[in-house]
Amino acid sequence: MKGFLEDANYSIGLLDEGATLADVIDNCIYEHTHTGKRAFYVGDLGKLVKKNIQWHNVMAPIKPFYPVRCNSTPGVLEILGTLGVGFACSSKSEMALIQDLGISPENIIYTNPCKQASQIKYAAKAGINIMTCDNDIELKKIARNHPNAKLLLHIATEDITADEEMNMKFGTTLKNCRHLMECAKELGVQIVGVKFHVSGSCKELQMYIHAISDARCVFDMAEEFGFKMNMLDIGGGFTGSEIQLEEVNHVIRPLLDVYFPKESGVNVIAEPGFYYVSSAFTLAVNIIAKKTTEYDKLLPSGVEQTRNDDEPVFTYYINDGVYGSFASKLSEKLNTIPEVHKKYKEDEPLFASSLWGPSCDELDQIVENCLLPELSVGDWLIFDNMGSGTLGEQSTFNDYQRPLIYYMMSFSDWDEMQDAGIASDTLMKNFFFVPSCIQLSPEDRFSTAA
Repeated sequence: MKGFLEDANYSIGLLDEGATLADVIDNCIYEHTHTGKRAFYVGDLGKLVKKNIQWHNVMAPIKPFYPVRCNSTPGVLEILGTLGVGFACSSKSEMALIQDLGISPENIIYTNPCKQASQIKYAAKAGINIMTCDNDIELKKIARNHPNAKLLLHIATEDITADEEMNMKFGTTLKNCRHLMECAKELGVQIVGVKFHVSGSCKELQMYIHAISDARCVFDMAEEFGFKMNMLDIGGGFTGSEIQLEEVNHVIRPLLDVYFPKESGVNVIAEPGFYYVSSAFTLAVNIIAKKTTEYDKLLPSGVEQTRNDDEPVFTYYINDGVYGSFASKLSEKLNTIPEVHKKYKEDEPLFASSLWGPSCDELDQIVENCLLPELSVGDWLIFDNMGSGTLGEQSTFNDYQRPLIYYMMSFSDWDEMQDAGIASDTLMKNFFFVPSCIQLSPEDRFSTAA
């Protein structure tokens, strides 16, 4: 690699064994309480190292290609690039970002199912040849703008439950694959493999059996047309749980050994995004307004209703919302629950509460119902597992101030990077020591990527 993101102004706090993530959050809240109460993230980059080790222990030799859209912050991209992970990009800006890391074009795939012609041309100029395709219109557009493209046919999975409609929105049928191969042959476009995707919320791991079997059919079909297929992309959908990873591996390993054995020369890749980054980031938000409302909504399911009618119900407004860090809330359920930062007594009463973002938009509801002690304006809430979604993206909400990002890593994780021979001097320049008794002032190097 030629280097790292030259314009990325960030640093990574290297914590000794006496310092914890909670210490970092406490210190940042203390500083922000005195300097502006801005929402912020704390990213434990050591978790990326652990996840990568876990991946190779369970899923090797399947190579991970990280979807940049999940979290495009410089600390994440540089660590993953150093770890040798490939990258799946969905736009010109993402491809440019990864190129600035010095990543070889062979380790970049262009996965947007609906590509702009100008961005296809950019990929061609950059030497990024591997891209996905699922229809003849897209195929013809690629042929016109990227004569050296190497296509992965994106096939649809069959899970069409209410939560998985997206699986059928993108991806082609087996029957249509033959038509696409005929078109590719006429246009002189190379087809080199197959991609599919099984969502992480899919409970039926048998979907992998069907998808891998379908992929084998497409490979056999390709032989009839003279295409030399050498890549299978099994997509994302990895939740981050080691148990889920092992369950997926248990299902797919026998099929890969039969349908795509090592001697076949087929490289199997995957696109774990949420898997790498979700648990690595914690978000701290501040309460900016508070209302007492009528009790016109039920408590969360499974919670016994013990309140009296005269007990208050609270609505809290926080300084981040669906036009920022909670953007995924618009299309899916929040996968984390708020934790109150301030200390409160175990027997302190809990009240029905709802959380809203700062826009005052009817869509900007973060949590519809939860039980919290009574809070005040200025108090802080903590959300875990916030690493996947909108980190690195700009908000369209005019007054939204992007949260700061504080990176950290433990000494033990740093040692693992060194032992693996991936702690380059260029990356190490971003590290600085943080003692167990953390006392950082705003001018200290525990700075951020905004």
